[in-house]
Amino acid sequence: MAMVLGLAGLIPQILVALTLFGDDPATRFPALALAYAYAALILSFLGGLWWGIAVKSDDPPRWIWVASVAPALVALASAWPWMVGLPWPGPSLVALGVALIAALGVDLALVRRDLAPPGWLGLRLPLSLGLGLLTLLTALL
Repeated sequence: MAMVLGLAGLIPQILVALTLFGDDPATRFPALALAYAYAALILSFLGGLWWGIAVKSDDPPRWIWVASVAPALVALASAWPWMVGLPWPGPSLVALGVALIAALGVDLALVRRDLAPPGWLGLRLPLSLGLGLLTLLTALL
């Protein structure tokens, strides 16, 4: 069930990419804004997952706490160009796409330390790679 729901979570970014391939100027900015918001939301969600893993652990390593708040801070920082009128959303989408893929490093560390639930990487690998690559694709379109 988790994999099915997780893969369904890729649908918004897939629809954005398809919309951008259509090259309609009227839908371009809303599609890019949606891609940005969704990637930022999911990146922040990953931090919440890691926080939950840390809370559940009897003696979590300190780095998990830092790792769990970093995604929300990265998502917030990626909004900076938009807030100050710099080019947006291309660079912000790249930052979020890279961060989503890099999040696999935390997931791998959690598995290696036996802190993640069974099947964690089997779920996280296609979802983080999928959303990260789709987000990078939207930045290029």
